[in-house]
Amino acid sequence: MKVLVTGATGFVGSHITRQLIDAGHSVRALYRSETKLRQLAGLDLEAVRGDLDDSARLERACAGCEVVFHVAAKADYWKDDDRDALWQVNVEGTRNLLAAAKSAGVRRVVFTSSASTIGILPGEQRADETTPFNLPPERFWYAYTKRKAEAVAAEFVAAGLDVVTLNPAVIVGPGDLNAISGSFILETARLQWLLPMSSGGISVIDVRDVARAHLAASERGQPGERYILSAANLSYREWFGMIAAACGVRPPLLSTPDWLLEPTARLIDLLRWIGIQTPTDANQTRLGSARVYYDAGKANRELGAPQIDMATSLRDTFDWYQQRGYIKDDRLARLIGWF
Repeated sequence: MKVLVTGATGFVGSHITRQLIDAGHSVRALYRSETKLRQLAGLDLEAVRGDLDDSARLERACAGCEVVFHVAAKADYWKDDDRDALWQVNVEGTRNLLAAAKSAGVRRVVFTSSASTIGILPGEQRADETTPFNLPPERFWYAYTKRKAEAVAAEFVAAGLDVVTLNPAVIVGPGDLNAISGSFILETARLQWLLPMSSGGISVIDVRDVARAHLAASERGQPGERYILSAANLSYREWFGMIAAACGVRPPLLSTPDWLLEPTARLIDLLRWIGIQTPTDANQTRLGSARVYYDAGKANRELGAPQIDMATSLRDTFDWYQQRGYIKDDRLARLIGWF
């Protein structure tokens, strides 16, 4: 079938594009940057330049397509300072894309949202698709814009457009050029046992399983439904221990007490205010004691369970970064490894 992939040059979009081509589909890839288009070099596809704020180009891109995979987003999760840009891309851009898909007579849109639009439950309880968003929007603007984009999708579903929404947890795997989730691996490889851990936990999935779920959703997903995608819920101690094993270094030994998270968050706010960038933002730091766990049972039953375990995913990711020079043998890493 003929499909359109927005955000085709990105981390998730490029994996979806490759799997679609491998499955024999005819792919039209929407891209913004010629530089990033090199990510798809050698693939048998139709590349179309366009932006989510250009309705006319979006309509032309959707024309003749049976399914649209809307993956494009401003996904700077850790540094969501540019609120206007996040809103324009994630909310209004989604509105423009869905309007174009409806006008073009597209059979189905598979929309890539985020598990961050799902609420967080206390303790080790696992949230599911029915758990309402419960984070303060002013502190978690990226998550809020994705939740509002889901509301836009619901409006189009009510108007007759078939939209299936996927909510992946933290995505890891080879190909994360911007090292968003990949920063876990890069920092662990560098700081090793000195990397501090908090008491919370994380929900994770490999990017290749996320891509597989998108293809399955195009065929088996239910219109108007949301599907959480997750392969494992892990405490940070378990998570960083697995990363350390993949990197071949000693696991982190230091723990950040819960009472120190708020002062640390305020320090991060100060550093950013004076222009110093940090790997995470203050509000993510404040979540350090939360076990952000999800129940992916619905997706596993209807779309298929993940196939790649986290140990394999992390080894593949480390190898990918190492082969491309992201893992640097600097003095600090050598010194820490010596002790």
